[in-house]
Amino acid sequence: MVHVGLDLSRRRLDVCVLGENGDKLTVTTAPPDRDGLGVLARKIAGFGEPVNAAIESMNGARYIHDTLELLGWDVEIADAQKVKGLAPLACKTDRIDAWVLAELSRRDLVPAIWLPDPGVRAERERARYRLHLVRHRTMFKNRVHATLIAFGKPCPVSDLFGVSGRDLLRKLDLPEPWSTNVIRALQQIDQLEAEIDTCAVELRQLGADHRYVPLLTTVPGISWVLGYTIASEIGDISRFSSPKKLCGYTGLCPRVYQSGGKDHRGPLAKNGPKYLRWALIEATVHAARHPAYREHYERTAARLGKQRGKKVARVEVARKLAEAIWHMCTNDRPFTPARSHVNALVA
Repeated sequence: MVHVGLDLSRRRLDVCVLGENGDKLTVTTAPPDRDGLGVLARKIAGFGEPVNAAIESMNGARYIHDTLELLGWDVEIADAQKVKGLAPLACKTDRIDAWVLAELSRRDLVPAIWLPDPGVRAERERARYRLHLVRHRTMFKNRVHATLIAFGKPCPVSDLFGVSGRDLLRKLDLPEPWSTNVIRALQQIDQLEAEIDTCAVELRQLGADHRYVPLLTTVPGISWVLGYTIASEIGDISRFSSPKKLCGYTGLCPRVYQSGGKDHRGPLAKNGPKYLRWALIEATVHAARHPAYREHYERTAARLGKQRGKKVARVEVARKLAEAIWHMCTNDRPFTPARSHVNALVA
């Protein structure tokens, strides 16, 4: 058996090959494209089979994984943060990183991540693309607001980009090039809003036939778009054995430092998909006012004060939403306030 560590950068793939006893068989590089990977596979085949490989999770790692799997390799994508914890390095280079991954593969210690199937990957891409459009729209709106503030003309209306707000923008006497830039920003906002609406319609249509999305939309604060986003980021609910496992996956649980019998709670772990965390936190805007969560939200916010109370309370409600979602999707039941509230507290 041959163990291969792969360290991917933009233009090359650093490769370290180890034998079963840990001997370094070769160190090489390859282009991270189909032809380069084919040449690499033929070269490594000379050292024997089967070939076990490991590569850190990053943009492009899934392509390397899929291509080498088709060539007969057994490839695992490793969690980069966990690799750093397993093998802290005083000297870090691409070749050393490749050797570390090969050694972890040889010792069967690769902290492999879950890989969604092509269908789930497509769902994630649709939801994430819409979110990126929304963020670009927000960026252009912020530029318009910043331009007005720079010239001592803060927004006098509640919605600067509504009908009355746009009329006001057209009448403003701004010097060039700021006046033209505001007009261009409004044009970009209109184009982005049209794209966002198209994406929302697509997600609504696809979500209607999804296994989980119709259930998720019964949760207060979760629309069809948020429901589709949450479902795509979770994938198959059966891979989580309990509600706490799903909460841990969201990264909304605090880090725990234990020493000498004392527990110290740190900041949020923030592991797992950031888009899932965003969607759950976004849903708490309305969920916090629902009878199932309002009392807990208000009690937590009051206990911690104005400075951070509401933020922490929203995170706690988001965790309870995640627990309720686990029960709903596992049991194929819509949101029932009493049942979801009890399950979230007991789980």
